[in-house]
Amino acid sequence: MREEDCIALLRRAGCSEDVIAHCRAVRDLALTYAADPLVDRDLIEAGALLHDIGRGVTHDLCHAEAGGAICRSFGLGEAIAAIVERHIGAGLTADECSLQGLAPRDCVPQTIEEKIVAHADNLVKGTRVITMEERMAYAIALPRRQRRRIRRLGLDMELFR
Repeated sequence: MREEDCIALLRRAGCSEDVIAHCRAVRDLALTYAADPLVDRDLIEAGALLHDIGRGVTHDLCHAEAGGAICRSFGLGEAIAAIVERHIGAGLTADECSLQGLAPRDCVPQTIEEKIVAHADNLVKGTRVITMEERMAYAIALPRRQRRRIRRLGLDMELFR
């Protein structure tokens, strides 16, 4: 999927120019983790560009779930919808989703492409790339197991750089 097509979908979903700029920054960082020939660079690019498509509807935690639904309504592939739904932090378990008022399903990144996009999003604040230490400082209010999952994802993904 071409960048122009992804940007058009973000706009169609109601995303602001700030959200679009953030999505581009996440895409740029995510692609630095995609040198391995086993990684689907096109999927990472589309998934990263569209990861916050749900922010056209809401800016709370529900934006990932809403974004997955938007992707499906636009006829995008399940692989892209899964990246969008599983990009929050290092993902949420079904129990964590339920506690947050979301559909009780496992939203922890499974594929390497899902993990790369989630990690890149963790390291982009607005359009600025931050360090893992900065990210962990922002995550201080999260439950310990979610912070551990973010740290572990970061360590795993650094192997792809």
